[in-house]
Amino acid sequence: QEKSNEYFLNKVKNSPLMKGADLCGMVSTKESFVVPAMGKKKYQVAAIDLGMKNGILKNLTKRGVELTVVPVSASADEVLAAGIDGVFISNGPGDPETAKHSIAVTQEILKANRALFGICFGNQILGRAVGFETYKLTFGHRGINQPVLDRSTGKVEITTHNHGFAVKAPIDQITDTDFGRVEVSHICLNDNVVEGLVLKDKPAFSVQYHPEAAAGPHDAEYLFDRFTQLMDKNNA
Repeated sequence: QEKSNEYFLNKVKNSPLMKGADLCGMVSTKESFVVPAMGKKKYQVAAIDLGMKNGILKNLTKRGVELTVVPVSASADEVLAAGIDGVFISNGPGDPETAKHSIAVTQEILKANRALFGICFGNQILGRAVGFETYKLTFGHRGINQPVLDRSTGKVEITTHNHGFAVKAPIDQITDTDFGRVEVSHICLNDNVVEGLVLKDKPAFSVQYHPEAAAGPHDAEYLFDRFTQLMDKNNA
């Protein structure tokens, strides 16, 4: 039976708000599984699945990373046992303020000084773990042509975005936190929204956008190399 315009309008009006939505458990794996490295295994990494994309798996495994993908419910001990060299926190849906467990696990990872890399939702989790707030954007970032400045190099990347929340952090200063100094590493040039964080005293960093977009620009694939280099440095 054909639905009326009024039916669909009511569906939209009655849709639940994204603010306060706890959704990662709906898309996370229920059981841990291993994704072997392509070629020689160089690193053993735990990947916390909050809704992870296959493109991320491919970009890590082709760099010699063997991944143990763990569910959102995994404890810090389980994550650290699986991530001998490092931990990755994936993208995912929902309001990061609701992700209390993931935030607490991330804090334990930071205390353990394990190399850490987060993408998208993972950036928001890291931000909240070190004490920053997150907020819902009036207009979310969507699309494959968003200009982002890497503040460490001065280079501009064309990047893929799909986020409705962002980290609230001061752009022009380093912030002292319980985990040492934290700096905004990337910003969106359209609106100065925070697009990345780097910890100065811990082996951890994150970005809000998707460096491995498919289809999309690949300007930021260097971030996966930055993660392996961070693991090398941290393990030296």
